[in-house]
Amino acid sequence: MSEAIFNLDADVRTDLGKGASRRLRREDKVPAILYGAGKEPVSLTLDHNKVVQAQQFEAFYSHVLTLNIGGDKVEALVKDMQRHPFKPKVTHIDFLRVDANQAVTTNVPLHFLNEQKAPAIKDQGGHAEHHMNDVVISCLPANLPEFIEVDLIDVAMGQTLHLSDLKVPKGVTLVELAKGADHDLAVVTIKAAKGAAAADEAEGEEEASTEE
Repeated sequence: MSEAIFNLDADVRTDLGKGASRRLRREDKVPAILYGAGKEPVSLTLDHNKVVQAQQFEAFYSHVLTLNIGGDKVEALVKDMQRHPFKPKVTHIDFLRVDANQAVTTNVPLHFLNEQKAPAIKDQGGHAEHHMNDVVISCLPANLPEFIEVDLIDVAMGQTLHLSDLKVPKGVTLVELAKGADHDLAVVTIKAAKGAAAADEAEGEEEASTEE
């Protein structure tokens, strides 16, 4: 993966308002705002084509990016991105400044491993029901993972993995789980196919009837 996607050139803009934003978009520019770290917000513009190329990579949303603003390099995270309702256009981006000494809170995606190799799925006909596809974490910028892996190879039929079952990197906290044991949310469950479950139930009823 090219490091170019993590480095974006940006210009400070002083022409603000909806009309100015519309003009920028017609010029293939993306209006944006940079805020956080105890500093004043700064309005920016970025090249639309560069943004579109970068945002195709999953890591763009969870990686610390470098914004090159008039010769200054600022580290930031994407906190929000707005898109046109039906055109392939990015219409606005919110960036959060990153301080190396301050923890950041952000979403990172979950990568489910061995889903098709898990015996409960491959051999027993089960399927994985995903209850979440990303999690909110808190950590220092240097510890920020691009994703968190969820290995399904040993998950049994009917078993549910919760947040407490996830293996997170050192220095990373799951925000929801930190609220207490009652926030140990379900992440993924391996369930039997409906047809198989119905067949098992019918077979059980038939056996019970025979015994009677």
